[in-house]
Amino acid sequence: MTPREALRDAVARLRVAGVEDAAGDARRLLEHAGGIAPGLLSAHVDGIDAQALARFAALVARRAAREPVAQIIGRRAFYGRDFRVTADTLDPRPETEHLVETALAAPFARVLDLGTGTGCILLTLLAERPGATGTGTDISAPALAVAHENAARLGVAGRARFHHGDWFAGLAQTGFDLVVSNPPYIAAAEMPDLAAELAHEPRAALTDEGDGLGAYRAIAAGAGAVMVPGGRLVLEIGHAQGDAVRALLARAAFAGISLHRDLSGKPRIIAAHRP
Repeated sequence: MTPREALRDAVARLRVAGVEDAAGDARRLLEHAGGIAPGLLSAHVDGIDAQALARFAALVARRAAREPVAQIIGRRAFYGRDFRVTADTLDPRPETEHLVETALAAPFARVLDLGTGTGCILLTLLAERPGATGTGTDISAPALAVAHENAARLGVAGRARFHHGDWFAGLAQTGFDLVVSNPPYIAAAEMPDLAAELAHEPRAALTDEGDGLGAYRAIAAGAGAVMVPGGRLVLEIGHAQGDAVRALLARAAFAGISLHRDLSGKPRIIAAHRP
């Protein structure tokens, strides 16, 4: 089988498996198997050898089982940078870039990222603001190991600290002028209806096993104690959670609460500040 034939067969197999972007995913997997830089497959496809095609077949089988591409190839592009991704971390998503953009809209010097995962939010903010320092917390030690690796790869390890704990538990640092988080916000009742790919991601990064608002309750209750007056809080939310999270933040005495929509027009980010 030639590389082009293998690619056509892979696209067909992934479509049968229900993969939404079968053609795009097949091309990414063939590039990875052949050691080809992203986007350059067309120029190099005919030079792919039999060993690479065998690797490609194994990768396609994993994708047909609905394992996310980012986990298969071990990386995900986020805000113009590549991040290491494993089964222990949430796959960074394009909509989370809106959180980064909202956070970057005003100056900050010390940032706290709650539930940091790969570190994509924290490390992107530090890379974009060379004078800033930050801390990422996570309840998952394996996820923190990935974040450490990403910090080193991006050259910001000297300005990033990581803390193993549940939200604010055991966190000694205070004085943050920016607190950010993309917490688990999917209600337990919604989990069975989600895309099959999510079964390969850490469940604790997706759901609070309750109504999807547990993380926001914890953040609203604890964030003020670690923030400076006037410090900003920026959170990703589910598209139907805006009113509920707004009410939680208002009861916790946060001010200037605003909702920001993603490119599809859905509420995606909520921002506020400590008076």
